[in-house]
Amino acid sequence: MSAVLTLATKDHFDRLLPLVASFHDEAGITLTDAQREAAIAPLLDGSPHGAAYLIGPPRAPIGYIVVSFGWSLEFGGMDGFVDELFVRPGVRKRGIASEVLIALPRALSGVGLKALHLEVSTQNKSAQKLYRRAGFGLRDGYHLMTRTF
Repeated sequence: MSAVLTLATKDHFDRLLPLVASFHDEAGITLTDAQREAAIAPLLDGSPHGAAYLIGPPRAPIGYIVVSFGWSLEFGGMDGFVDELFVRPGVRKRGIASEVLIALPRALSGVGLKALHLEVSTQNKSAQKLYRRAGFGLRDGYHLMTRTF
């Protein structure tokens, strides 16, 4: 199986939404359907703040990845944050997520992305291993801190 990536548009909404809901159920993220739809819609309408990509055939995707964009003086320009990455449980452990995490940063660096960040649970050793294989690493002396509103 190949990790073909397709930039998701509003035409893909009905295929993306159930994947996002599945990920949220699995990860314990509690959003209403309306909140989830409101968060996804701008990405599919071409928001400059982020992008959603379908993994696999667009008619029957096997997963998705969402990247949000920001700006970093330290990294010298545009940076990104992997907000969500999901591969259907039935097709996991086949290297698909690794392919995505290697191919997408290469493609985004071609359009000016300087760094790509992600967050991982300290308890999720398999995800940490996946991310290290894809070239991600901890930054010495730094921790991600969050304030919600």
